[in-house]
Amino acid sequence: MIKTLEHVVQMKGHCDIQDLTPSLQRALTTSGLKEGQALVFVAGSTAGVTTVEFEPGLVRDISEFFERLIPEKRDYFHHQTWGDDNGSSHLRAALLKPSLTIPFKNGQLLTGTWQQVVLIDFDTRPRQRSTVFQFTGE
Repeated sequence: MIKTLEHVVQMKGHCDIQDLTPSLQRALTTSGLKEGQALVFVAGSTAGVTTVEFEPGLVRDISEFFERLIPEKRDYFHHQTWGDDNGSSHLRAALLKPSLTIPFKNGQLLTGTWQQVVLIDFDTRPRQRSTVFQFTGE
């Protein structure tokens, strides 16, 4: 059986990180499925999903890591194409990726004790992000 739902999150941009784990677990519980896989996907080319220990120090470390690796204020060729300022956002999202899969058993996500599923918005402005939770299982 497959169950799909959309989860909308208001994001601030500029490497804003939101913990999706509670919403994902609630959606899994509501689905009634007991064993299978949960897919988390963010629609858009300037955000990504991953797992981390969601705590303030690491949230800051992640933001600083992406700023050192792919600086936001640099001039990117993408800016010339569309006249915008989010070339770094696209590169960061391409590095992170838009989806991941988490197994579940007995209706519980099989994440580690300190592992949360997070959405990271790299765009240069606030926006609503549409995430898709898709559960495949029985």
